[in-house]
Amino acid sequence: MIYLYAAAAALLLVGGAAGAQTGGAAGAQTVAVPAQPAAVAPIAAPMTGQAVLRTGTEVPLKLTEELTTKGKKLKIGQRIHLETAEPLLVQGTTVVPAGTPAVGELTEVRNKGMWGKSGHFAARLLYLTVNGRQVRLSGGFDDKGTAGGIGATAVSALVFLPAGFFMTGTSAHLAIGTPVKGFVDEDVPVAATPIVAAAAAAPVAAAVPVAAVAPAK
Repeated sequence: MIYLYAAAAALLLVGGAAGAQTGGAAGAQTVAVPAQPAAVAPIAAPMTGQAVLRTGTEVPLKLTEELTTKGKKLKIGQRIHLETAEPLLVQGTTVVPAGTPAVGELTEVRNKGMWGKSGHFAARLLYLTVNGRQVRLSGGFDDKGTAGGIGATAVSALVFLPAGFFMTGTSAHLAIGTPVKGFVDEDVPVAATPIVAAAAAAPVAAAVPVAAVAPAK
């Protein structure tokens, strides 16, 4: 019997030592606290990726060459050259920069002549060239010289007086840089660069070590 009691006591001592070791190991562990969701800054509303330059949009232009009936060099059908005087914007983004080339065409030409006749020409706008693409334009412009002399018409009516025949008007003339107003004549899809505010990413919360509570004895 004495030996049985001694063996039981030895088993109890060994079990207590193992429990102490297990509790100590548990106390050394770190418990991770779940991180809270990171706060994200709001993102600005982006521009539509595919915008449209609408028909009827006004296009401010200016001549890049001189036009005059002096010298009788202008011809019907002759191409004339212009450029945009200001950029065209869609949703706040420049889609046609200033200086973009444009083309027009002379539709009427009249040189100055006898009987006080003044020079005159008229032109229509054809297109802009943007990134290799021709964008149709509408609109036109003209210029007219001054009739020659006061009462030239009355004098020319008196055909028996040769003086009226020799009276001439002035040539039509527009200088380089003369402003011309045109309009976009078709809907044109344009690539618009979206503007997105960078989101502020909050740092990920680190795990917080928490001391384990020793089991109650």
